[in-house]
Amino acid sequence: MIWDNYQSEQHYDELISPTGSARDSATKLVEHIAQMDEKDLDRRRQMAEVTIQEMGISFTVYTEEGNIDRAWPFDIIPRTISAPLWKTTAEGLTQRLKALNMFIDDLYHEQKIIKDGIIPEHIIKESKNFRPECVGVNPAHGVWAHICGTDLVRDADGQFYVLEDNLRVPSGVSYMLENRAITKRVLPEMFEKENILPLDDYPEQLFDMLISLSPREIEEPEIVVLTPGIFNSAYFEHAFLAQQMGVELVEGSDLFVDDDDCVYMKTISGPERVDVIYRRIDDLFIDPDVFDKDSVLGVPGMMRAWQAGNVALANAPGAGVADDKVVYAYVPQIIEYYLNEKPILPNVETFLCEDPEQRAYVLDNLDKLVIKPANESGGYGMLIGPHSTKKEQATFAALIQENPRNYIAQPTLSLSTAPTLISSNTMEPRHLDLRPFILQGKNTYVTTGGLTRVAMKKGSLVVNSSQGGGSKDTWIVDTEDK
Repeated sequence: MIWDNYQSEQHYDELISPTGSARDSATKLVEHIAQMDEKDLDRRRQMAEVTIQEMGISFTVYTEEGNIDRAWPFDIIPRTISAPLWKTTAEGLTQRLKALNMFIDDLYHEQKIIKDGIIPEHIIKESKNFRPECVGVNPAHGVWAHICGTDLVRDADGQFYVLEDNLRVPSGVSYMLENRAITKRVLPEMFEKENILPLDDYPEQLFDMLISLSPREIEEPEIVVLTPGIFNSAYFEHAFLAQQMGVELVEGSDLFVDDDDCVYMKTISGPERVDVIYRRIDDLFIDPDVFDKDSVLGVPGMMRAWQAGNVALANAPGAGVADDKVVYAYVPQIIEYYLNEKPILPNVETFLCEDPEQRAYVLDNLDKLVIKPANESGGYGMLIGPHSTKKEQATFAALIQENPRNYIAQPTLSLSTAPTLISSNTMEPRHLDLRPFILQGKNTYVTTGGLTRVAMKKGSLVVNSSQGGGSKDTWIVDTEDK
């Protein structure tokens, strides 16, 4: 049987306990897979591959040779989480984003948190994502980060920890939705046997959140998704979300700002005013009049229109100031300061290299720690100590000493694993993380689960698809309501 040689003792496994029995949320799934023979499993895996090709689910990898489009890497064995655990996790995510939005709003207004000594002023002054152009602006509902993708990991204790917050232009939600669509084709019978909570209302929730930001109180505000274009690695997602919401997918050249400081879309019947822009372009490229003057991706005058309150931008410019990994270390204090509550979800232990004592510890333990730059993403620019060479450690020691503000360090976590189909008759544990998505406008919404990313290489901790990672469907299973 496929489970006979599965080893789950080394790390916390999402489906199988150290004794070899299935966890409560995975009991029916494990039993069902155990009844399949090798041919059946292989047929279902092939079905997933064909479905991915038919649906055109792809992502782009940037290489020195150019951009390469690849089929979405997918494992057919879902990851399961119990509904009670997810309820607490969702409450923690809601709490976290609420506090972060209060923090961002404070930074662009009175900066009370700095005056009260909770966060050192230089941390914000030296943040490359603090935008002076945003000072004094009042976005709807006081919300700056409307769409957040928070990366969660489970350590050896089975507890969820927040690894990082993605508050600028978080991606991946379309793959979460497509993972479910593929799994429904591959394991349709499980959706009849098991109480798997739905997640396909995300586009509707996103649309409602964007509507709530409209500066005009009209029946049908004009919403657009602003994409950098077809060569962007997340273009599949931009097109997917626009199609699912029934709104226009536009590029910068499709929009213009008129003398009335309003944004208009060019249409065959003439200019049409735009109320809300879900922008998938980084701050520095959205308006060549204010930021990068050479940008052809954005719209001249867009910042002027936003500052005047004539258009809503999601996420708002400047939200990335809370996306800084150095700021991340202060999030527990941020939650207590603004909400007077203890954090529901813990951070991973974090060492700030700008602190002389902590820096000395980090430099003495480079071979044991994970070193991250403050504002990189996608797993780039990191040092994973236990998997690094002496030469790489020396390079990072020099980088840290040259610019200590720009680096943090964290323990190498014993990331949880989940069974992954390696061949038609072999299941092996692979490390994974989870990116749920949180929406905040007038109301707050948390996805039922999220995007599970898997390090497909044995022993690897790098889950990013651009670096060889794959993905799974994520099931929130209500084991009590059967």
